[in-house]
Amino acid sequence: MLRRLYDWTMAKAAHPRAELWLALFAFVEASFFPIPPHPLLGLMCLAQPKRAIRYAVIATVASVMGGMLGYAIGHFLYDSVGTQLIHLLGLTQSFPKAACYLREYGPEIIMIKGATPIPFKLLTITAGFIAMPIGPFLLASVISRSISFLIVGVLFRLFGAPIKAFIDKYLALVTVGFVVLVVGGFLAITLLGGGNHKVDAKCDTAASAAA
Repeated sequence: MLRRLYDWTMAKAAHPRAELWLALFAFVEASFFPIPPHPLLGLMCLAQPKRAIRYAVIATVASVMGGMLGYAIGHFLYDSVGTQLIHLLGLTQSFPKAACYLREYGPEIIMIKGATPIPFKLLTITAGFIAMPIGPFLLASVISRSISFLIVGVLFRLFGAPIKAFIDKYLALVTVGFVVLVVGGFLAITLLGGGNHKVDAKCDTAASAAA
């Protein structure tokens, strides 16, 4: 079943309209959609390694544009739309802490956290809610999304063919390894995330008070 799903997804990733789907996924994920575009980006890069950087640029641009929508939701529609989105996405308890960090650190937190598994949509909606200046927000979004997507594109452009051959041969092993890396990444971010301890304590208190 895993092999059939892989082959089917690879076929879709090579579809003539795959770029439109990638742009759509990247756009909506930055504002309200729960599923990240990285799996589709990775598979498209596997299917067409020579276009990997092109795909990464498309994902970056679309994600930044989607981030603008998230910002607008947080800034203009938070009471009517933003609160419902945050609740539906299961981010209600994370929102006060994100708002605290954005107020304390500004765009820096977007550049750092926007390139991690932390939901980018949480940062974009929160940035709009606290009325972060739009210029720094855009710059930070471009940097974080470029890191997140272009690294994938460059790696697949350089090593796409050997990576695809390895995955074709050892699909089950690669799947297990990917899961281990994702879980390990979350643990590393949780355990090794540094920062100002006073700010951390302040934002933890803000999150607890809102709970």
